[in-house]
Amino acid sequence: MHDEVVEEYLKTILLLSEKGEPVKTTEIAKSLGLAPATITEGLQKLAENGLVDYKPYHGASLTSEGRAIASKIRRKHRLLERFLTDMLGLESSNVHEQACKLEHSLSDEAEVALCRVLNHPDTCSDDAQAIPPCDLDIESCVECKEKPITSIKARRGRSELRSLTQLHKGEKARVLFIRGGRSAVSRLHNMGVTKDAEIQMLKRAPFSGPVEVCVRGCKLALGRGVASKIFVK
Repeated sequence: MHDEVVEEYLKTILLLSEKGEPVKTTEIAKSLGLAPATITEGLQKLAENGLVDYKPYHGASLTSEGRAIASKIRRKHRLLERFLTDMLGLESSNVHEQACKLEHSLSDEAEVALCRVLNHPDTCSDDAQAIPPCDLDIESCVECKEKPITSIKARRGRSELRSLTQLHKGEKARVLFIRGGRSAVSRLHNMGVTKDAEIQMLKRAPFSGPVEVCVRGCKLALGRGVASKIFVK
């Protein structure tokens, strides 16, 4: 399978698996406009390469590697949508199809440059959908701005990060990335929220309420907007 085809399969499965359940072959076939038999063959190849877990008549789900690749394509797509609307002034209703065509040819280096030009956006401009964080081995957007693009490497394993707001009560994780400007990053650093710090979710208020976490033995109350910029593994 060509890289573009692989990415389309993985991106589609990611989109269809939002509820956390395996995705049926017929669902993928309908979304991609292909025959179910073609999808079955494709899923078998993806499973052989460790990108999906596939069981006939049960469905397919992404492995951690497959999810990381799909998330990266989603990130490129949404950055391209922001570029086409914010920088080129195109109508948001007309950019999805163009972003779909461009996302597969956008290099990782160009992705970083595009994110910098757009000032590290959090969401798409039209529907406010979150843009996944980058997979670079950096602590924050501030560090990204200060380094040459070619000197920044991807994290090992390419595992997908989760926003702090996605942790469940009692769940622990390790901080890997903070999205935001210098003042936001500095404020979090002063609270002890730094790369590799262990953080535990103590309480998560409903809807858009604040979260209460424990970092370095201290309890912190963070607004949902701030917490959404902290990414963990």
